[in-house]
Amino acid sequence: MSLLTAENISKSYSDKKLLNHINLSISEGDKLGLIGINGTGKSTLLKIIAGVEKADEGQVTKGSAMQIAYLSQNPDFDARATVLEQVFKGDSPLMKLIREYTTALGNPGTSDEQVLKLTRDMDALNAWNLESEAQSILTRLGISDYNAPIDTLSGGRKKRVALAAALLNPADLLVLDEPTNHLDNEAINWLEQYLNKRKGSLLMITHDRYFLDRVVNQIIELDKGSLYLYKGNYSYYLEKKIEREEMEQATERKRQRLLKKELAWLKKGAKARTTKQKARIDRYHRLNAQTAGQRDEKLQISVASSRLGKKTIELEQVCKSFAGTRVIDNFSFKLARNDRVGIIGPNGSGKSTLLNIIYGIVQPDSGTADIGETVKMGLYSQEIQHIDGSLRVIEYIKEGAEFLSTSEGHKISASQMLERFLFPPTLQWSLIEKLSGGEKRRLHLLRVLMEAPNILLLDEPTNDLDISTLAILEDYLDDFNGAVIAVSHDRYFLDRMAEKILSFEGNGHIGQYTGNYSDYQAKCSDQTVDQAKNNVIDNVVSSKQRKNQRDNQKGRKKTKPLKFTYHEQKEYAEIDDIIAGLEDKIKLLQIQINEAAIDYVLLQQLVTEKDELERQLKEKLERWVYLNELAEKIAKEGLP
Repeated sequence: MSLLTAENISKSYSDKKLLNHINLSISEGDKLGLIGINGTGKSTLLKIIAGVEKADEGQVTKGSAMQIAYLSQNPDFDARATVLEQVFKGDSPLMKLIREYTTALGNPGTSDEQVLKLTRDMDALNAWNLESEAQSILTRLGISDYNAPIDTLSGGRKKRVALAAALLNPADLLVLDEPTNHLDNEAINWLEQYLNKRKGSLLMITHDRYFLDRVVNQIIELDKGSLYLYKGNYSYYLEKKIEREEMEQATERKRQRLLKKELAWLKKGAKARTTKQKARIDRYHRLNAQTAGQRDEKLQISVASSRLGKKTIELEQVCKSFAGTRVIDNFSFKLARNDRVGIIGPNGSGKSTLLNIIYGIVQPDSGTADIGETVKMGLYSQEIQHIDGSLRVIEYIKEGAEFLSTSEGHKISASQMLERFLFPPTLQWSLIEKLSGGEKRRLHLLRVLMEAPNILLLDEPTNDLDISTLAILEDYLDDFNGAVIAVSHDRYFLDRMAEKILSFEGNGHIGQYTGNYSDYQAKCSDQTVDQAKNNVIDNVVSSKQRKNQRDNQKGRKKTKPLKFTYHEQKEYAEIDDIIAGLEDKIKLLQIQINEAAIDYVLLQQLVTEKDELERQLKEKLERWVYLNELAEKIAKEGLP
């Protein structure tokens, strides 16, 4: 059943047309991911769908009882409210009832009849458990102080409170603008599971490609004012977009061939006497007037970096605390010249602090950060408030460099680099304050690269950058002649970029792992299996010890000599290989589960198979303990 229909929607800002007579229908069960280059109007379309903005042309039609919950990229907050009060500020009937009930209880003038009526309404809407549900969602999103004043929270924590409010608000359609920004990996994993289980439709913007693959069942691409619908997840979209672009190119080649034939005919001096000849001339003019299908603009990055010597960055026994909380504890690390390092960990654990210590913005409490003489660092920061909005786009870039040498040895101007970063000449003289958040981030990235660093420090580079920009950035990092250290919660980005992982694991400890993010996950999974194995062995050993103690207390004596049965002897000889085989199968299944996360039927099969193997492993480990104890007793009885 259709929930909402948007027909012939158009929207412009100044002379820039963002939406050009687009149509969109959302039905029950649809989970739509909206993608496109920053500045093309994605957030504007979400605002129109949510009723926050009005279109210049067209209309949005929805049922009178249909409810929409909306998470803005820049939510509004009541500075006087607490976290829980902010969560309950939604416009749904349920949220209004809760506020009315709370106000009535706090008002001495409220009559018993009014309280009784409100109580019955709360019963009818099953609203009594909503507070505990809100606390549960906030906790999973990393917010534990439910009574903290909103104005004391950081921007990222405020965004998580707004996300909790949107998730809690009962709605037929959930509209989310960049929900994964400011979430750590654990919270993103939880949000994936929550949205997959949630009933109701979903429309969201996200640049997290794994998230798109695992949550949505349709992709809509906004490109040059038009919408393109793909009925599948992100992987399906990539396949079909290649087919669409190939078809457009084939159509253009055919048009060019027809033009050449018609032009050759005209050059022969055809006389426009007959109707047929006039038709051919008209046909040529129509073909010539057609606009060729423009290819997507591609962000080109080919910036040369400064020479980097043998010594880069060496951290020795670095410690850092804030307000008595240790965030970095005796951390030592030596950066190689071509290292690709990903930094992960919960929000607030100290990841950005480590980057700031390396860059020299923050000084460690103890320990040293030794920087090589040839090191030229470029810091792409999470915050862009330092950018002067009153500057024009090209002025900001020229502050970094007027000209730049490319890796091919050519010199290009700041204006040319801006064009490569999808800032056409008409936009280069715009004020920075008029750019979208994503465009500002893209501009900030260009400014960092314009300074030709040889070590790149990237703090959450995937926040607010569109997928096209991210893909090109990843390609650039592949060829970057220097070291890269990136804080990120984007699992796809970490898999593409990282060759080492630094993991903030609590109490200031930073674990160091070789490989990308998936390799790190596999290692953690192995450690979990090993820990489970040790727990089983410990439990079985403890159980056997308790039994032996009871037997000794009862004075039981063995009358028959101990020995293996035939089956036990055979089992004892084979059990080590069986356990090793089960452990290898579990590790392989874990890898397959990570790779099959977008195929839910296969995923369920793999998880079921893994659970069964883990059950068998536990059983074999218990037998292994028993057989080894028995073998030791037999050996002791056989001693002279």
